[in-house]
Amino acid sequence: MESNFILFRSSKIHYLRMGGGPEWLFCFHGYGEDAESFSLFEPLLGDRFTLLAIDFPFHGKTDWQEGLLFEPQHLLEIIAQINPEHKPVHFLGYSMGGRVALQLLQLIPERVRQLVLVAPDGLHKNKWQWLATQTKPGNRLFAFSMKHPFIMNSLLDVLSKMRLYNNSLLKFIHYYLDDREQRMTLYRRWTTMRKFRPRLTLLKNIIQTKAIPVKMLFGKFDRVILAKHGKQFGRDSENIQVIEIEAGHQLLRDKHAALIAGMFVSGQ
Repeated sequence: MESNFILFRSSKIHYLRMGGGPEWLFCFHGYGEDAESFSLFEPLLGDRFTLLAIDFPFHGKTDWQEGLLFEPQHLLEIIAQINPEHKPVHFLGYSMGGRVALQLLQLIPERVRQLVLVAPDGLHKNKWQWLATQTKPGNRLFAFSMKHPFIMNSLLDVLSKMRLYNNSLLKFIHYYLDDREQRMTLYRRWTTMRKFRPRLTLLKNIIQTKAIPVKMLFGKFDRVILAKHGKQFGRDSENIQVIEIEAGHQLLRDKHAALIAGMFVSGQ
């Protein structure tokens, strides 16, 4: 495993290079994680792929100095520095990284050989995230509530009493709201990644017309990313496969590594 930095404008982008196979596999991590999340795949996929795992802004060792905006085009420029020959690529995305992989497929379908998505975000519109990141009033309220969490906590209490959120999801939310630094980090990360908004109808058409294999893995007990959204997206498509296992959201674990590695279609 090799740790590297590249310069992007005023920022230093960190990525890990793993394995030495002839095909290129870019790996995109989830919220609050980093490139090392994919190290468990080096012994499983390293003979076939060279794995490139990038730390997103405000994650891992990346030093982001471009304000609260990271655009898909920025990521394409970063990938071009890592892969200047523009070799065909494969994508592995987990959670938030799944949304990133879907966005890139939409932008450069001619270069993408296949996608493996693990508990991927981006398959439905999260109304709270949309309000907080895609509208100016919502983003101002989001920033204010992160500095003054009593508003958000009161709202969560109401939603809990109305049974609009289950207990496991509330615990997940409180983990990020009960600590000031976690709250401000949440604001920076969500706001910075707001331009990654894949268009599902267009994507499904791309996947069909270009016959790009897409395999998605979900945990049956995941209350953050629901398998039903993947099943709806993959309906009536022979190129999209949805797998559901007895697990929660945390699927990047040694016990699931062989299953995920086996999802890559050989010969693509």
